[in-house]
Amino acid sequence: MADDHTKRRYHPSTLPSGIHVGGKWQPAASGKTVAVNDPSTEMEIARVPDAGLEDAAAAVEAAAKAAPAWAATAPRKRAEILRRCFELMTERAEDLAWLISLENGKALRDARGEVAYAAEFFRWNAEEAVRIQGDFFTAPSGANRIIVDYQPIGICVLITPWNFPAAMATRKIGPALAAGCTVILKPATETPLTAYALAALYEEAGVPPGVVNVLTTTTPGPVTAAMLADPRVRKISFTGSTGVGRTLLAEAAKNVINSSMELGGNAPVIVFDDADIDVAIEGTMIAKMRNAGQACTAANRIYVHSAVYDAFTERLTSRMQALKVGPGTSQDTECGPMITANAVAKIERLVADALQSGAKLLCGGKKPEGKGYFFPPTVLSDVPVKAKMSCEEIFGPVAALSRFETEDEVIARANDTEYGLSAYIFTKDATRGFRVARQLESGMIALNRGLVSDPAAPFGGVKQSGLGREGGTHGIYEFLEAQYIATSI
Repeated sequence: MADDHTKRRYHPSTLPSGIHVGGKWQPAASGKTVAVNDPSTEMEIARVPDAGLEDAAAAVEAAAKAAPAWAATAPRKRAEILRRCFELMTERAEDLAWLISLENGKALRDARGEVAYAAEFFRWNAEEAVRIQGDFFTAPSGANRIIVDYQPIGICVLITPWNFPAAMATRKIGPALAAGCTVILKPATETPLTAYALAALYEEAGVPPGVVNVLTTTTPGPVTAAMLADPRVRKISFTGSTGVGRTLLAEAAKNVINSSMELGGNAPVIVFDDADIDVAIEGTMIAKMRNAGQACTAANRIYVHSAVYDAFTERLTSRMQALKVGPGTSQDTECGPMITANAVAKIERLVADALQSGAKLLCGGKKPEGKGYFFPPTVLSDVPVKAKMSCEEIFGPVAALSRFETEDEVIARANDTEYGLSAYIFTKDATRGFRVARQLESGMIALNRGLVSDPAAPFGGVKQSGLGREGGTHGIYEFLEAQYIATSI
């Protein structure tokens, strides 16, 4: 794009420069800041406050002050505000997408998709806000009536990762606000600008001061622990690694705080011999290369039946080789950079280990020279079970392929992981597709498609991929407490 980027609505130079607490923008109490870098160039593009314990306490206090009035706000009024958030995000989608691409590095086409997905959580939850329904029925004994009502759970601490800076926030904020809760959002320091831009947008849409508070910190452990230690905080919702999730669950247990965890994944792709190869290739490319593979739902292990293995591998390699690698903000980029140098180093380590274990390199595999945290689209064939990438999240543009012979064999291999977030199945046989889906230990299954996420569907995993669900009719109940009233009336 040839326009002057500094004139964009959400250019870093025009964004508020402070944490957002109680409707006010202010520096961190310590005065410290942290740099935000463009992963495409490694250049600093902004600095944001580095919040500490004093800021965390202020955020909880602001959320507590705003809580009674927001909980008492009519559902229709809350719905109208959420709908306005959706409208503003939609109107400003291109500028928001550009900001996401700048700080995250993801290709603009992916960033546009993220903005649309993120905004939809406000539209969906605007509709859910007015449909929170309880129950009224007679006790089986006939002695009394049972009334079940729902109340906002209370102040919520929301912790989001860097890979989807808009969507991971709105997927939590939308239902929390619809339920009548106030929140404190702690976005990742790698990609905080989107969170701050959206905080100003929420305020413009009519979200009252203190209902949404945002702070960034380089000491997330102590800051989060301090918030969870406040008895007024009643909910934590976290998206991130399983390791960090375990730590947060232990911290939440100290005060028995309600917890929702969307954690790591190790998604299998299963391509049966009767699959439509065109559909399977397209679906695998989406499942693998959305956000350059930096997604918890990304295809991590690709199992292809031996009868179609060679044809599938050849076509997938051709598609991967043809992808345009470049800066996220470039219009023709199809695969942007990784988020940090450490992310690239992890991918290099996993690829080297797979090759040493016997895998074959068909394309890519080597970090290019020059600035930016780039890694090329890579295809590895015949990746053995003993390779580390068979059990670790690759979180990058590496397709790891293996052969299989029987249905039972591939189901066993797909389930041989501590994770269970998403899985992908390709077959023309609907009966087989549903039969295999029911046997996979996964919270989400995509059948003959490469995209599983939908704001209208419950997002979440089983085993060590997490607790609870986000999205769909399930999402809002993560932020509500059921209250039972017994009456003889």
